[in-house]
Parts: sequence; structure tokens; C-alpha cells
Amino acid sequence: MGLNRPGHALPPLACDSHMHIFDTRFDPSPHWKRTPPDAPVAAYRQLQQRLGTSRTVVVTPSTYGSDNACTLDALDQFGDGARGVAVVAHDVGDAELDRLHARRVRGLRVNFVSPQSWGETTPEMLTTLARKVARQPGWHIQVFMHPEQIVAWASVLAALPVPLVVDHLGRIAPAEGPAAEAFGVLRRLLDGGNTWVKLSGAYMRSTVHGPSYADTLPLGRALVQAAPERLVWGSDWPHTTEAPGTVNDADLVDVLQAWCGSTAVMDRILVDNPAQLYGFGFC
Repeated sequence: MGLNRPGHALPPLACDSHMHIFDTRFDPSPHWKRTPPDAPVAAYRQLQQRLGTSRTVVVTPSTYGSDNACTLDALDQFGDGARGVAVVAHDVGDAELDRLHARRVRGLRVNFVSPQSWGETTPEMLTTLARKVARQPGWHIQVFMHPEQIVAWASVLAALPVPLVVDHLGRIAPAEGPAAEAFGVLRRLLDGGNTWVKLSGAYMRSTVHGPSYADTLPLGRALVQAAPERLVWGSDWPHTTEAPGTVNDADLVDVLQAWCGSTAVMDRILVDNPAQLYGFGFC
């Protein structure tokens, strides 16, 4: 939604580190009951032009189960300015991970929130996949979890042998913000040096809504203050958790600016950090 540009012009090589591609050429998984949106590469390129981003990270949505064909096709279309985060079953083999790596996938997403094609996701599945990822150079594990799961499985998350990326502000309720128990766990994980957080999905639990999502300000600013060197930003386009047409991506960039408080910090989160995490390089 929207035609406006962000209030702050983004720097060269700015990266949207969390988005999804949905293409009608690829069938959804039989487990997925909702009709997916039509959100192909061509539509996303228009968004890139409006926002001023040039790099992106394509994350396989739960819609496709553990079939990464749509994501891989998108990576081919985007070229070297894109990286992927795939979804696989716990018994994935090394040959498949090698194939994904060759196609510029750099991590696996383990989702504890949305319906998955295999049924319930367990901490054991997370640790199994993390061990397999450890042999892939430059890979990480990305988790989408409820705050109470972050708290309950804190020791599991801290012990993972690869970098950990936590989706969507840890789904922490803005009303609780930095006082939330899950924020305390996230802060300790960040202090440990092996965890990253995606500054994305501001609308998911906001009760203020756009354009300001003002109730997220304390949480976003607390994360930025805690570890500006291990945060990345994502649009979460095309916003499948929200009613169509209700999220303006330019507003989300402006929210990031409000969280960061300075151009230097914002540029670090948009350029330097994703270059390090996803292996883009700095030129």
C-alpha cells in the first residue's frame, strides 16, 4: 500500500532482510489452507524502487512447506543482490543443503508460530537443524517464536552452534516492551554475541497501528541500544498477517528511523549488518 517514499533517503546497498515471494506458478503445500497472495519478483522490484533498497533476503514462507522452489526461482531473478533463507525438514541431507548454498541460501528458518507441513515444530528439530547448518560456511538459524517460547527455551537457543536470528522483534508485546521477560532473554542472548534480531513486523502486535506504530518505540529503541551491530531490518512484504492494503512499507522505514535515532545507526542496520550476516560484501 502507498505511493510515498520514506522520509529519510536510504543509503546505497540498503537491504530488506526479510520478505517473501509468492508466485502463482508454484503450488502451495497441501497443509496450507489460505489462498496465498500474488506477490512476484516484478511487484517487489517496484517496492525496491520506491523504498530505495537494492539488496534483499527472500525467506521461504510457510505457505510452501519445505519446498523452496519459489524462493530459489526468485533468487535467480534477483541475482547477486539477494540471499535466501530456506525451510527444510529435520531429516534434510547434506547434499540438499549444499545445493541450497550454491543457490545463495544462507540460513534455515525454523517456525514455531505458523502451521508447518510436518506438524508441530519442536526444540529437538531446532537443535538437529543447527548441527547440520554448522558445516555450511556463513549460515545461520532463524527462528520465529512466541515470547513465552523464547523464555522457556532460552538455554537451547544460547547453546546453538551457529548464529541465531530471531524474527519480528521476538513477537514481544509493545505494551510490555523492554520490561517483558522475553526481552530480558533476548538481551542476554544479544550480549552473548551469537544472536541477531530482525527489526520487522512492527504491526504484528501493535495496538496503535500505522503509520507510526508508536507503541513499539520503547521496544525498538531498547533493542537498538542493546546491540546495534547485530540488528537487521525487514519489511516482511507482502504482509500476509495483515489485511491486504493496510501496511505502507514507507511507514515501516520511518518507524525504523524513529527506533534508530541517528542516520549512522540506521545505515549500519541497513547496510553493514546484513552484509556481514548474509555475506553480501561491502562493495
